[in-house]
Amino acid sequence: MFRKHLGNLSRVSTQLQRNVVQLSTNAEASPIEETAAASVNEFRTAVANPGEHSALHVAKFYTIPVEQKKQIFTGGGLPKQYEQQIKTFTEPCLMVRSPALELLHYIKNADLTKPVVRYVLYGDNGVGKTLTMAHVLHYGAINDFLLVHVPWAPNWMKRPKEASNASQEGMLDLPFDAAAWLVHFKTQNAKLLQQLQLKTNKEYVWSKRESTPAGSSLIELVEHGIARIKYATDTTVALISELKQLSTAGQCKIMVAIDGFNAFFHPETRIFSDNKQRVTPDRITLTQPFLDITNYDWTNGVCILSVDKIAMTEGYMDSYMPRYLLGTEGFEHIDPFVPIHVENYTDKEFHNYINYYLDRHWINKTPQGFEEQLKFMSNKNPYTLMQLVKAL
Repeated sequence: MFRKHLGNLSRVSTQLQRNVVQLSTNAEASPIEETAAASVNEFRTAVANPGEHSALHVAKFYTIPVEQKKQIFTGGGLPKQYEQQIKTFTEPCLMVRSPALELLHYIKNADLTKPVVRYVLYGDNGVGKTLTMAHVLHYGAINDFLLVHVPWAPNWMKRPKEASNASQEGMLDLPFDAAAWLVHFKTQNAKLLQQLQLKTNKEYVWSKRESTPAGSSLIELVEHGIARIKYATDTTVALISELKQLSTAGQCKIMVAIDGFNAFFHPETRIFSDNKQRVTPDRITLTQPFLDITNYDWTNGVCILSVDKIAMTEGYMDSYMPRYLLGTEGFEHIDPFVPIHVENYTDKEFHNYINYYLDRHWINKTPQGFEEQLKFMSNKNPYTLMQLVKAL
């Protein structure tokens, strides 16, 4: 019976792909397509400012201005397949969803004079945690938050560009990853840093001949780490320390956003020490500054963290709940926090996403029941839906 069910499912999937391929290559628009184009406003909103989004805009797409998209997401922050979809459709669009609105509501009504609040996005694979974070990052960027954004923390623990022995005994350095992060920070915040004219509070001595004097601009500090990759990690540590002090002093406000935060508490990494032993995250020098800034010992900011099963390795993916993914140490580090559950599409969100594909001519209007087939095959999971139609 089980094999028979799998066979039927396979045939449905094959027929589904054939239907879409045949219809997506049809050059002539049907009358139903023209009707869908006429009703485009039903699934789009002209409100491009996330701060103005409300329940009226749920399940609707809004367009991020191209320049803002380059500023915020050039160094990462959008899933690769979604980036490819943006290039294909020639417009950076995001759907307004309830978890993002909930998070924005909390941030807009937060008392920033109090210790920083940690918000944790959680949910099953492919439900849209990264895009929820992207929506909130867009809000932060246009509302004068300095962004401290790690697009995908597990990359440092699983696929570092290079690992070398650090000056601290027993620690490993990731200099190229640290330098890449500094470039990302500069790209996201260059304009605001120039406006705020933030200065360092103390002198930083890198070697006998190199130092950054007290009173230097933060941009100078960042550019030093980029130019001198050997000191990129130490520069990152100094930058995070300065940002916490400046924010607490009321000279700026900060939005911390770390995707895959639980990678910092994973029992092991895929990095090996000189004696061929797997290194734990606490022995990676980049870990500590981002644990420091997700502590609650500073003010005038918010922390948005996501936990994800994909951030773990095999054998540690049994649940998507924060307590399981963070472990005792990670859970205690961010406790108390505000959990925000991200789920699969609602019926309205799924329907509007199909309408968006129709509007972009990625698929054409299909025979009766085709949308229901897509809904059945994807279970309304955003990532699975993109996988089903990606090769069309």
